[in-house]
Amino acid sequence: MPLIAVLPGDGIGPEVTTQACRVLEALDLGLAFEEAPVGGAAYFSDGHPLPERTLDLARRADALLFGAVGDPRGDNLERHLRPEQAILGLRKELELFANLRPARLFPGLEDASTLKTEVASAIDMVIVREVNGDVYFGEKGMRTTAGGRREGYDIMSYDEDEVARIARVGFETARVRNRKVCSVDKANVLETSQLWRDVVIEVARDYADVELTHMYVDNAAMQLVRNPGQFDVILTGNLFGDILSDQASMCAGSIGMLPSATLGRSGKGLYEPIHGSAPDIAGQGKANPCATILSAAMLLRYSLGMEDAADRVEAAVTAALVSGARTADLGGSLSTAEMGDAVLRAL
Repeated sequence: MPLIAVLPGDGIGPEVTTQACRVLEALDLGLAFEEAPVGGAAYFSDGHPLPERTLDLARRADALLFGAVGDPRGDNLERHLRPEQAILGLRKELELFANLRPARLFPGLEDASTLKTEVASAIDMVIVREVNGDVYFGEKGMRTTAGGRREGYDIMSYDEDEVARIARVGFETARVRNRKVCSVDKANVLETSQLWRDVVIEVARDYADVELTHMYVDNAAMQLVRNPGQFDVILTGNLFGDILSDQASMCAGSIGMLPSATLGRSGKGLYEPIHGSAPDIAGQGKANPCATILSAAMLLRYSLGMEDAADRVEAAVTAALVSGARTADLGGSLSTAEMGDAVLRAL
């Protein structure tokens, strides 16, 4: 019996994970669910954003369904105790390094995008983002300059093995799509990016059937608005991927619609919506659960190998949207639970 670790987290996390679990349970796949605290909720209950009992569950589980972390009450905590450290800790502990973020415009949501319909309707891409390195995990700190001024520093770095392994994920992903990889970097000014580009080119020799192009990150941000339909797989590092994936979500209509999977070598994965904890609407039933439901579909596909069940979930979300089901972020009035009901009816 596959074990799913449910880590609701903070803000709207518990609301959206509840709806995703309802959908998974309705499939009657014989899954077991076990819940544990994470993020700010864990700090205020256990004194740490990633307590040992949560880590133990994460190690035992076949896959992790994650809500969101972020609590304003934790903003002044020491950095290692802030809610956001939980997700970084899980990635490091479970050796999860490849984040897959699909972005496409669902039928019926053309008006939800701020782009022209003919531009937005062409969006169908996957952003493959490395998430266990880069400036987020580099040496960082505060120091005093010779002139007595405060100075903050964060070191960005990748080694060639880290780049090669995420590049292979990008090329393999492209092989089951349209066989196009656009590697995004800033090689004109960053040595880290120059190594990134050099290694991606080396790895590309093993994938002669996949077209490789390169783009500077500032141009990529512009092209996501100008002509997003040109992209199939965007391959990039942690910092750039963090920014571009949020931009892609709004081009596709709403950050409430984009799921993600973070994978490692073992097949175990962490699945979460890309939106944050949204504390301003927490507990009000306003959150869109579709990104989390679609993340559950990715869980079925990538960690459990249940392709048919994953297809069913994605089709149910599409059908619910086509029927007119909308939460507030999509211009509708359905509550979080009512949107879950609509997906369950379609399922």
